[in-house]
Amino acid sequence: MGLIDLKHFVWTRQPNSFSIKKDLVEIQTIPNTDLWQRTYYGFQNDNAPVLQMETEERYFSFVVKTSFESKHRFDQCGIVLYLDSENWLKASIEYENENYQRLGSVVTNHGYSDWATTDISSEVKEMWYRLSRRESDYCIECSTDGVAFKQMRICHLWDGAGKIKFGIYACSPVESSFKARFTNFSITECQWKAHV
Repeated sequence: MGLIDLKHFVWTRQPNSFSIKKDLVEIQTIPNTDLWQRTYYGFQNDNAPVLQMETEERYFSFVVKTSFESKHRFDQCGIVLYLDSENWLKASIEYENENYQRLGSVVTNHGYSDWATTDISSEVKEMWYRLSRRESDYCIECSTDGVAFKQMRICHLWDGAGKIKFGIYACSPVESSFKARFTNFSITECQWKAHV
């Protein structure tokens, strides 16, 4: 465990424009791309670029740093665990306007998405994420420095107990495009300790 060789990552959906180097992935988003299923808004969108690796390891933590130039409503990039169109989770900062953006996460089980957020300043242009797995339960955390992580949510994926895929994504749900940068990929022993 430690730094991840990006050769292990495979596109679930490949973007039109991207670059992969030793420890850097850049994605240029295209308009009208997103991950969302049904709840509240009714619409479904399942076309965001997703780059993932596969594992059967039941206990681990995945860390990545995101840097982004988002400037249009709903622009987002972050971590993802995408099993199929109706079963996945994601965490990201979603741009809203020049004053604030939403740091949040979405969990989709059997075709229905939820959305949990907190508002943060639109001046934030970098964020670290840590995804931890304990069998079919998951913990999502974030950090501004890659050292001190704060819990965003704990969740369960009904179909998330076996082989999974996890990684990164970036998208622009409306008429927008921006560059998302991902660095500092690592995998460690599970940092989400057992509840005692």
